[in-house]
Amino acid sequence: MFLPVIHRIKMLWFQENSMQLAKCSFRLLLRNLSASKTALPVLTLFTKHPCPLCDEAKEVLEPYKHRFILQEVDITLPENSAWYERYKFDIPVFHLNGQFLMMHRVNISKLEKHLQKLEQQGAGG
Repeated sequence: MFLPVIHRIKMLWFQENSMQLAKCSFRLLLRNLSASKTALPVLTLFTKHPCPLCDEAKEVLEPYKHRFILQEVDITLPENSAWYERYKFDIPVFHLNGQFLMMHRVNISKLEKHLQKLEQQGAGG
């Protein structure tokens, strides 16, 4: 009789946490979608604290910051556990408008190429 109660508690806990992760992921998706309708693309930085490589990456990105909106996602927060499982050994990781772009270090030529492509698409219609 005691075991089924514990089992139900575990199931409720799992369902609640799964729903919380889904809500958080949905909010992140909505934020990216709404930002993609603006003039500037969204560059998402998946990070944690401390992260010296992330700090270095932000310094490298400083001259380009007028060309995108930087959104930081702390992968150690409970609501970002899916990102933690995916990127725990690879930060910093960058997505541009919700699509994977680069990891470990900023690749300026790759960033420049993708930003120019988005800027041309925006200017073209």
